[in-house]
Amino acid sequence: MTQVLSLANQKGGVGKTTTSVNLAASLAATKRKVLLIDLDPQGNATMGVGVDKHALKETFCDVLLSGIDARGCIQNVENVGIHLLPANADLTAAEVELMRTNGAENRMKDAIASIKDDYEYILIDCPPALNMLTLNALVASDAVIIPMQCEYYALEGLSQLMDTINQVRASVNPNLQVEGLLRTMYDPRNTLAKDVSDQLIEHFGDKVYRTVVPRNVRLAEAPSHGLPALLYEKTSSGALAYLALAGEMLRRKNPSVLNRAAS
Repeated sequence: MTQVLSLANQKGGVGKTTTSVNLAASLAATKRKVLLIDLDPQGNATMGVGVDKHALKETFCDVLLSGIDARGCIQNVENVGIHLLPANADLTAAEVELMRTNGAENRMKDAIASIKDDYEYILIDCPPALNMLTLNALVASDAVIIPMQCEYYALEGLSQLMDTINQVRASVNPNLQVEGLLRTMYDPRNTLAKDVSDQLIEHFGDKVYRTVVPRNVRLAEAPSHGLPALLYEKTSSGALAYLALAGEMLRRKNPSVLNRAAS
C-alpha cells in the first residue's frame, strides 16, 4: 500500500531537503519503488539528485496549473533508483495562482491520484513555509515527517507546524498523522541539543525516530555533486544514518518486514 509522506518544517536550514533526497535513495536501496516530489520553488531536491532544474521543459508546476498528466513530467533518475517530479522557480507562479483558486488545497491530491498506486513511497519535499504549497502537500499526504535541529527556536517552530497539521486534520484531511520527528545535524557534545532532544522524547515519545542524523561533511558536500550521500560516500556517517532511518521506517510500518535488498 502506498504511503504518501510530506517532509515539512517552515524553518529553513533544518535538513528537510537533505532528508528528502537521502531517505528516497535509502528506501530505493531496499528495493522499494519511490517517487520524490520537489514542491520547493528553489528546486534543491531536483538538483540534489542530479537533474538540472534550468533545463526542464515541464515541471510539477505544469501538473498543478495546467492539469497535464503527472506521468509526463516524471524523471527517471536511474543512478539513484527513484522517480522524480521536479521543480524550479516556476513553482512560485503555482503558489500565487493557487491562492486565487477556490478549493485549491486539493489540487496536489488530485494531481497525483492517477500515479499514486505506482509507488510504495511518495516523498514530498515541502518549501520552508506554511504556505499554499505546503497545505497542498499536507492534504495529499498520509503523514508528515518533521526534520528538525535540536535548538531552542526549533521548538517554537514545531509548535506552529503542529497547529497547522491539527487544522488540516480537522478541516480537510482527517487521516493526516505525524509519522515521526527526525533529529538532524545533531552534535551530542552540545548540551542544548541534548536538552531539546530530551524534551522532544518527553512530549512525543516513540514518534521521535531513534535514528539521529549527525553533522557530517560528506552529507553537506553531496548535493553539490548532484548525488545523495549513499552514492557520494556510502560509508559516511550521514549515509549510514539515512539507511538506518529507512530501516526504522520499514520496521514501523511492518514489524516483521524483511529487507528485500538482502534477497
